[in-house]
Amino acid sequence: MELLAAEGAEEHNPIIPLWQEIVVGTVAFALLCYVLMKFVFPRMEQTFKARVEAIEGGIKRAEAAQAEANQLLEQYRAQLAEARTDAARIRDDARADAEGIRQDVLAKAREESDRIIAAGKEQLAAERATIVRELRAEVGTIAVDLASKIVGESLADEARRKGTVERFLSDLESTGAR
Repeated sequence: MELLAAEGAEEHNPIIPLWQEIVVGTVAFALLCYVLMKFVFPRMEQTFKARVEAIEGGIKRAEAAQAEANQLLEQYRAQLAEARTDAARIRDDARADAEGIRQDVLAKAREESDRIIAAGKEQLAAERATIVRELRAEVGTIAVDLASKIVGESLADEARRKGTVERFLSDLESTGAR
C-alpha cells in the first residue's frame, strides 16, 4: 500500500497544481474580472461621483450660506451702528433742548424775581415816604406844642409855626446824619 501511495504521490505533486485547475482558475478569474469591470466598478464609480458631487455641492451651498450670513451680519452691524448714532444724536438734542428750556425758565424766574423785588422796593419807598410825611406832621405838631410850653407863648401863627417846625426837623436830620 505504501508503494501504491508512493506511486500515486509521485505522479501528482501537491505543490504544483494540475494544468486543468490552472485553466479553470484562470477562466473563472477572467470571468470574475469581466463582471467586476463591466457591472460593479462602473456602479461604484457612479456612486463615488454622486457622493463627491453631493459633498462638493453641500460645501458650496454651505459657503454660499455662510457668505450670505456674513453679509446679513455686516448689514445688521451697520444698521445697529446707525441706530446708535441716531440715538446719541437724539439724546444730545434732547439734552440741548432741556438746557435751553432750563435757561428760559431761569431767565423768566430772574425776570419775575426782579419785577417782584422792584415792585416791593417801590411799595416800600411809597410807604416810607408816607410814613415820613406822617411823622413830619406829627413831629411838627409835637415840636410846636413842646416849644409853646418851653417858650411860654403860643406859636399859633402858621408861618412862624412852619418855620419853627422846618428848622427843628432840619436840626434833627443834621444830628441824625452825624
